[in-house]
Amino acid sequence: MVRLSRAETQERNRAKVLAAARDEFAGQGFRDAKIDVIAERAELTRGAVYSNFPGKRALYLAVLAELAERSAEAPHATPGKTLPDALGALARARVAALPLDEEQAGLTRDLMPEVLADERIRRPFAQLMKLNGLLLGLALERLDPPERPAGAPIPRRVRLAETVLTTLHGAGQLAAAAPGLVEPFDVVSACERLAGLPLNDWWAPPVIVPAAQAADRPWSPPEAVDLVRADPFVPADGVVVVLGTHRLTAAEEAVRASGGDVTVVVVTSEPDELVPLTRLIVAEVCGGLRQAFPEPSWPGVRVVCDVTGTLAAAAGVLAVSDETEAAVRTERGRIVATADGRGAGHAVSTTGEVSRVDSA
Repeated sequence: MVRLSRAETQERNRAKVLAAARDEFAGQGFRDAKIDVIAERAELTRGAVYSNFPGKRALYLAVLAELAERSAEAPHATPGKTLPDALGALARARVAALPLDEEQAGLTRDLMPEVLADERIRRPFAQLMKLNGLLLGLALERLDPPERPAGAPIPRRVRLAETVLTTLHGAGQLAAAAPGLVEPFDVVSACERLAGLPLNDWWAPPVIVPAAQAADRPWSPPEAVDLVRADPFVPADGVVVVLGTHRLTAAEEAVRASGGDVTVVVVTSEPDELVPLTRLIVAEVCGGLRQAFPEPSWPGVRVVCDVTGTLAAAAGVLAVSDETEAAVRTERGRIVATADGRGAGHAVSTTGEVSRVDSA
């Protein structure tokens, strides 16, 4: 018999806990599920469950995140070449994951009550939904760039994206509450028709931003997983914005100002619950986005869930919280500009070619 290493044993036990919890949550719902039963299903002790997940809600969110990421791997749609086609393909990918019976509905129906019941979850959830609206809006803009009249603010399609996500989220909640009631074809048709909705959506830069500081130090980030593409990568030249889960809407300031690659590093002081929540919410949209939109129209933004804070530390942010907002600009393997506080991403994105300071 091959003896497993400690790390391999921990990984195996974690997988067993997740599988057992999925069955228990599906059968009993979150509220009535019991940790003791999950431990028995996994053939582990109660202590072994808590050594992997500090609480039942953390375990519940981890189960949902794993399912969302796994569902995103399966091809459900053919990428669309027009806005209606792409939104229809996105809707088909989402409705394919809707619960079809009571057992499937039992897994998801308690998510929103948990979100609504606790401000520590509700605020990050709202910010993540806004981030999803930005990601989908950028994909819509790349697929069919909106016209910009001379002198007008930057045109965007974020409000359209948020309207589509509202439709899909509502369908998902109704399907969980009343399985079989939602007609998938109608949801797809509605999203296709939303493509032509005129919303007069514009973005203007912030009025007040901090001053970016010139810098000259090495940029040696660790490898990370991009939640948008579900691929590992090493952040290269561009803008890196470190945002706590209460400040994720600030990502758009960096995106609009830079016009190029932006890496959004999500940090939190409550990783046990907010890391799986981040994975879950981003996967729900980006999994469908990867299937429904041709790759050239995927947003240039990368989103990283920085569980240990190592990527934030590489950017010089040593202490993180859910209110963190800081940014760096990197060129040719060096950090050349930094900013901290509200508007940091916009500040480093608009510095242009920053003069290197004398490191001596």
